[in-house]
Amino acid sequence: MKRLIAVLLITLSFNAFAQNKAKSLLNEVSVKVKSYDNISLDFKYTLENISENIKQETKGDVVMQGDKYRLNILGVTRLFDGKTLYSISAEDEEVTISSDNDDENDAITPSKMLSFYEDGYTYELDITQNIKGRKIQYVKLTPIDSNSEIKSILLGIDAQTKNIYNLIQVGKNDTKTTLTVNSFKTNAPLSKTLFTFDANKYKDYYINKLD
Repeated sequence: MKRLIAVLLITLSFNAFAQNKAKSLLNEVSVKVKSYDNISLDFKYTLENISENIKQETKGDVVMQGDKYRLNILGVTRLFDGKTLYSISAEDEEVTISSDNDDENDAITPSKMLSFYEDGYTYELDITQNIKGRKIQYVKLTPIDSNSEIKSILLGIDAQTKNIYNLIQVGKNDTKTTLTVNSFKTNAPLSKTLFTFDANKYKDYYINKLD
């Protein structure tokens, strides 16, 4: 019995140490991200579900400043000015306008992408990988909400720069989405109108207001 208790205590101590290490690392990432005035990313996005024989890959780019962002992916520009979200499709010649309601679901939006883990998750250190000469430390995050559609998330962090390298999200339907950062730039000079929707540019587009 004493040996069992000793093993349990050692296990609990190790788990607490691992959680503290994970929390410390995430705090470092959070402080680093919040120190930037703006962030520009080029990334690869992969969606995969083996049981459904689905695998899709695409590239995109995003510029973020506070809650504002301008995201280009799959031929659509998503522009969020802090209050209103504009989805602009050149192919369909359509602009969809809505208030920001992303907090109502599990979506990890661009404005949340580098800080979503601060609330609503438990976390622990996971594996470390050497990727192209970079040491990537993974932190496993599990939603506290049992009704979440997310099963788990692996957040890959560059151990040297403390910047996020990739994010691997697994849903309860076993769909895996992976976002890998190809380039990471900060504090670039931005146009004052980068996050502003100019209706004059889309006079010939169909305007779809959801609210």
